Amino acid sequence: MERGPPSKLPEHEFGTENGEQAEDDDQPMLSAHALQALKEFLTEQNQLSAAADEDGGTTTESGSDTTVSLVKEDWRMSQFWYDPETAQTVAAEVADLCKSDDFRVACVACPTLYAYLKKLYPNASVQLLEYDMRFEQYGSDFTFYDYNQPKDLPDALQHSYKIVVADPPYLSQECLEKVAQTISFLAHPTESYVLLLTGDVQKDRAAELLGLRPCVFRPQHASKLGNEFRLFTNYNPGVRLGGWEQ
Repeated sequence: MERGPPSKLPEHEFGTENGEQAEDDDQPMLSAHALQALKEFLTEQNQLSAAADEDGGTTTESGSDTTVSLVKEDWRMSQFWYDPETAQTVAAEVADLCKSDDFRVACVACPTLYAYLKKLYPNASVQLLEYDMRFEQYGSDFTFYDYNQPKDLPDALQHSYKIVVADPPYLSQECLEKVAQTISFLAHPTESYVLLLTGDVQKDRAAELLGLRPCVFRPQHASKLGNEFRLFTNYNPGVRLGGWEQ
């Protein structure tokens, strides 16, 4: 899950269903063992955050023919970068789809792909839509994006992209529905290729909302996530990406 953070956490993650705090005597109590584990986890995350600050918040991914510098994943924003093989494979697919110089690419919440595209194909016209303001370093290639406001984007971006690659921040129906609105906003109305990277649990929703089918190729993350991840497209890639899954 190549994550760009949402502007808010789902309401059900905190408090009661209606958003009010439960009474003190109804709140679950953690055991001493659980409290110690939580304390150790938070300490480790604080150390990682401090280390990222000390080294400028960057990390390096090395592949067979390229090295790409990325900002550190921020677990607080649910960020998980693709491994080099995945990033290079998807970048090569995008490059293969760019049939002429007028093909513009939108990367929605997938900064690893943006970084690899610009490294491997420097002349590619790529726009990164991302919540994390650290990516503002990319200058005019960066557009702030909050999936909770799916169409709150500059007018100049509307229907301007023949290739749209998206990686929704969360595996919820609501998140995919909103990202689908963003894809429709960005995609060229008559000719566009859509690539969606998300969990296998979204297969039916991806088909329903965007007419996408899963490819045989299985994306992987550097952090080795437990959720099964898939790449969906609105076009048949043929032999590339292993083709559509039958």
